[in-house]
Amino acid sequence: MNRLIRKIAVLGSGIMGSRIACHFANIGCEVLLLDILPKEPTETEKNKGLTLEAPQVRNRIVQEAWQNTLKASPAALYDPAFANRVRLGNFEDNLPEIKQYDWVIEVVVENLGIKKSLFEKVDALRKPGTLTTSNTSGIPIHLMAEGRSDDFQKHFCGTHFFNPPRYLKLLEIIPTAATDPAVIDFLMHYGERFLGKTTVLCKDTPAFIANRVGIYTLMKTMQVVADMGLTVEEVDKLTSAVVGRPKSGTFRLSDVVGLDTTVNVSNNLYAALTHDESRAAFVLPDMLKRLQENRWLGDKTGQGFYKKVKSAGGKSEILALNLQTFEYAPSQKVKFAVFDKTKNLPLKERFAVLLADSSKAGEFYRKTFLDGFRYVTYRIPEIADELYRIDAAICAGFGWEMGLFETWDAIGLTQGLSLMEAEGMKPAQWVYDMVAAGCTSFYQKKAGKRLYYDIPSQSYKVIPGSESFIILDTLTDNTVWKNAESSIYDLGDGILGLEFRSKMNTMGPLVIEGVQKAIALAEKEYRGLVIGNDSNEAFSAGANLAMLFMYSVEQEFDEVDLMIAQFQQTMMRVRYSSVPVVVAPHTLVLGGGCEMNLHADRVVAAAETYMGLVEVGVGLIPAGGGTKEMALRCADLYKTGDPELNILQTAFMNIATAKVSSSAHEAASMNYLRRGDEIVLNRSRLIADAKKAAIELAEAGYTQPKQRNDIRVQGKAGIALFKAGITSMLLGKYISEHDAKIAEKLAYVICGGDLSYPQNVTEQYLLDLEREAFLSLCGERKTLERIHSLLNGGKPLRN
Repeated sequence: MNRLIRKIAVLGSGIMGSRIACHFANIGCEVLLLDILPKEPTETEKNKGLTLEAPQVRNRIVQEAWQNTLKASPAALYDPAFANRVRLGNFEDNLPEIKQYDWVIEVVVENLGIKKSLFEKVDALRKPGTLTTSNTSGIPIHLMAEGRSDDFQKHFCGTHFFNPPRYLKLLEIIPTAATDPAVIDFLMHYGERFLGKTTVLCKDTPAFIANRVGIYTLMKTMQVVADMGLTVEEVDKLTSAVVGRPKSGTFRLSDVVGLDTTVNVSNNLYAALTHDESRAAFVLPDMLKRLQENRWLGDKTGQGFYKKVKSAGGKSEILALNLQTFEYAPSQKVKFAVFDKTKNLPLKERFAVLLADSSKAGEFYRKTFLDGFRYVTYRIPEIADELYRIDAAICAGFGWEMGLFETWDAIGLTQGLSLMEAEGMKPAQWVYDMVAAGCTSFYQKKAGKRLYYDIPSQSYKVIPGSESFIILDTLTDNTVWKNAESSIYDLGDGILGLEFRSKMNTMGPLVIEGVQKAIALAEKEYRGLVIGNDSNEAFSAGANLAMLFMYSVEQEFDEVDLMIAQFQQTMMRVRYSSVPVVVAPHTLVLGGGCEMNLHADRVVAAAETYMGLVEVGVGLIPAGGGTKEMALRCADLYKTGDPELNILQTAFMNIATAKVSSSAHEAASMNYLRRGDEIVLNRSRLIADAKKAAIELAEAGYTQPKQRNDIRVQGKAGIALFKAGITSMLLGKYISEHDAKIAEKLAYVICGGDLSYPQNVTEQYLLDLEREAFLSLCGERKTLERIHSLLNGGKPLRN
């Protein structure tokens, strides 16, 4: 059966329901979002003469929930305009409409009786073959299906999204014994391909996979904290980005999620897991009990492990909870000596150092990480038959960069075993059998594929579904060329791949060398080039500001000029080469990273791409072709008619305010992506899809384009328009004098300089204007102060 999903009905408009509706709207589906009727009109409604029969009263609950979602940050929609894809209603008036829908998702309160009652109505109304699923986070799936028709049960399973659904990648698929295998296969594929999710097949066990393991590690961490007497700030430092976890750390993240959620899930797991050898870990520690008694439940109640207050001067101050006295005090910065040893190490190389540390940091890591390793070995085959599913679920659901088995591999299988035994811990027998069979790791890389250890066969198998991905760190055997900050790989089918891996993937001399080398090699022996990387932080945060700052402070302006010229030439090589160059951006794409995309033959962008020309924030203007390219793109759009220069003004403001898109869709609306560029929901597919685009361009008979000499610029008339606005902003004290100076230079370049009338100019002419303006700003003290502030404190300076 060729199943198509065009229309989705979401039953329940709470935080999860509304956001799930948004994500389906993001991918272009028509969504019906329903919730219950209110019991009676509010006083305000009564004063207006409204009754329960009035539509605005009947839909008040769903309408309020929807409006809260639209105002929430971070945004649930890729583009605010996508809200018109969602229609609101209520169960009494609109539930019969579900017979017209392809998929019905239940997202009501976590109460089995309420869910079963709703599913009884759904069963009577749905057309045969309609997918019907529940977003429950813990109620057994088979219990909800009891008493339903055969067709309902055949097309029913759990589809557990994680909050917020747009940003967290995990989608757990939980079938029952009656679920049609074809439905399971469809949902696994649809979630991965169309929703951009890491779909993980789970068993119908308490809390499924991610919450089972994630809540266990959280509760164990709290127990260790109590035993060791660690502070809230210490733990959040130890469990944050240094170990590839969310930068908020354990306790801050718990405040955001809500401590009541943690308490409920942990209590439910303790009640359900009578067979779990580590059941005692789910008993609430005293700290959680006291927080619950005090109703200090995190952000939703204004305080939890942290509390935000206003100081006497009116400034916000963060207080941290003292776990001994249960009093709040100003949050303290924490330092651990071992972090000096790991700060320059790749993530995978840090764990051996951290676990070997003799301080309390090392003790904490040994007590928590080693116990986590132990725990997950006993969960196979209870919650999953394959170990990779556990790692995939915890990474995608909790934002970890490395799963527990992958982390164990980073330490070494036998070394991990020795450390565990030294701590009095023992993993499941299959691990010892694995070592006895001569296996040395849980994962392997082979021929560009990632393999996992299959326990029953005691052999390695390709992770299912990964065949359609290109994972760069599996391609070391395909390396064609490399330097310290970039590598060139043979991706197959005549396509080269360039990866850069400097800090935040900034573009210094070694990355620029890599770009030039990759294009030269592609032109000589291949038919296309893909530029991308697998970083979780940034595609590229832009040019190397540290080197620019050093040259500028020392007034080595010839070096600065050469640096800009080389960067411009490299971007123009991306645009004007004899083979197609496809760029695959994701996450942060700032400054020079954005300029590289502006010059690509095609951009294949991850949906979560945050792109912007942000140089004004450090007192500069885009000079790697960014300002030139926006002048060019605006000129091309003038042909559709724009006498008031609104298109140019929008481009100017995007640059002048250092605006960064909130998604790839917004980047397209900002004219950073063009018609023909692609947006990919699943980051894991990005390089593979970019390779397909390069092949497509090559096979279509790609011909090297000619440099443009027909860019229509506005000259003095355009500059005067912008100067009037800049002066007004300055007089109103919205901007500083230095802001005004930068803005005037930007206006000068984007309008084509001091030309008497609108006329056509060349790309090189605009590049020269860019370079001249950039160079002059590098000599400004206030620009150097801005760069220094960003390099040393990570914060932009307004001066």
